[in-house]
Amino acid sequence: MSDFIKKILDNNQKWVKNKLNTDPGFFDRLSVRHAPEILWIGCSDARVPANEITGTSPGDVFVHRNISNMVVHSDMNMLSVLSYAVEVLNVKHIIVCGHYECGGILAAMKNKSFGLIDNWLRHVKDVYRTHSDELSEIKDERLRYNRLVELNVIQQVYNLCKTSIVQGAWTKEQLPYIHGWVYDVHDGILKDLNVTSNSNTDLSHMYKFE
Repeated sequence: MSDFIKKILDNNQKWVKNKLNTDPGFFDRLSVRHAPEILWIGCSDARVPANEITGTSPGDVFVHRNISNMVVHSDMNMLSVLSYAVEVLNVKHIIVCGHYECGGILAAMKNKSFGLIDNWLRHVKDVYRTHSDELSEIKDERLRYNRLVELNVIQQVYNLCKTSIVQGAWTKEQLPYIHGWVYDVHDGILKDLNVTSNSNTDLSHMYKFE
């Protein structure tokens, strides 16, 4: 066993010990009930751990992560997580969280091939194409990159709203709320993009289910 892996396992033992010292019933409570109020759809980037940056505890957030926090309608993994979160766990909020310094977004802005991931990043390129007029007006490359990070989150919020899973829940009650946030790795701050939705009112008619 490598020293690094052994250290991780040792850290786990220390974490368990510290938890039990401060809260002897922690794991008993955690094992009894799984009722998170939030589904977090974030990037796989190791610098953006959902629980840590939101100050939440184990059990509070149901998490799905992929490269560049995408909501792709043909992604059965994401759809399965979404279905379970909405229809079984009855989450009250879904947060799509992107982050500045996202390698996937940066790669999508280039014309270089990166292999298999090119097929995934094409969805980000579609966002760029849709907003090319706005983005082309931003001369500073870093600001243009940051804006694409934001526009990508906004698009994924819209993609969530288009799903039959979310719209089906909305026909029963005005939950879940869908939010779009961006995390800044430079200062640790979460930015609300103010695109919260809890109805299909703003959807194009072709996406609405009756």
